[in-house]
Amino acid sequence: MDRIGVHLHEGDPAAQAESIGAGAVQFFLGDPQGWKAPAFPRDPGELKAAFADSGVAAYVHAYYTINVASPNNRIRIPSRKLLQQQLTAAAAIGASGLVVHGGHVTAGADLQEGYDSWRKAIERIDRPLPMLIENTAGGDGAMARGLDGLARLWDSIGAAAGDGGEIGFCLDTCHAFASGEDLATIVDRVRAITGRIDLVHCNNSRDEFGSGRDRHAGLDAGQIDPTALVEVVRSAGATAICETPDAVADMGWLRTRLG
Repeated sequence: MDRIGVHLHEGDPAAQAESIGAGAVQFFLGDPQGWKAPAFPRDPGELKAAFADSGVAAYVHAYYTINVASPNNRIRIPSRKLLQQQLTAAAAIGASGLVVHGGHVTAGADLQEGYDSWRKAIERIDRPLPMLIENTAGGDGAMARGLDGLARLWDSIGAAAGDGGEIGFCLDTCHAFASGEDLATIVDRVRAITGRIDLVHCNNSRDEFGSGRDRHAGLDAGQIDPTALVEVVRSAGATAICETPDAVADMGWLRTRLG
């Protein structure tokens, strides 16, 4: 089965993947705006077996609240704990990876403090499946906005990775465009930094190039040339997930254009 799919918001992700013909799905294990421990939509062993039987690639997206870069102990320390819980839970259902945002430091804080916090988190968190760090669209204190920020982050965490498990990368096309990165060359430039692209979030942007705004649009309905999105996915050679307003339709649109 091809590796093109959608982000799902509720229900049984394995059953939904089968019903819509998705080759891959992404979903949350709980409230993405909360701090509670992961919650499974059904028995994790059954879910793992269902994905294995269908051949569907499953990806879990970590909660948006997680920010291991934060200078605030009351955010950073619970973020590490929750990130570890999310990794363990994602592994229990046979997910191919856990996607996590790069996070940010608060206004006025030194960016290096955030990168150092990421290094410490990498040293302390066991990764039973690949942890995929995602680039972000905006924010002056963001750790993974633009490729300069990504390079600083990778320099900080590279030596710390050790034997704790794989660290990979999730490329979001809307975020890259909004952060002012040229999509025509983005794949090669990312690989020069990270050595890999494990997952593509294939999204168009409602806002102009370099806007810093994270607002997804349909693949043929935004500010990004749709052919550029197709070429990013083709060049990356990785699983692609649509996180758009009509993701199922966009999955079909993308699948058709990739042949």
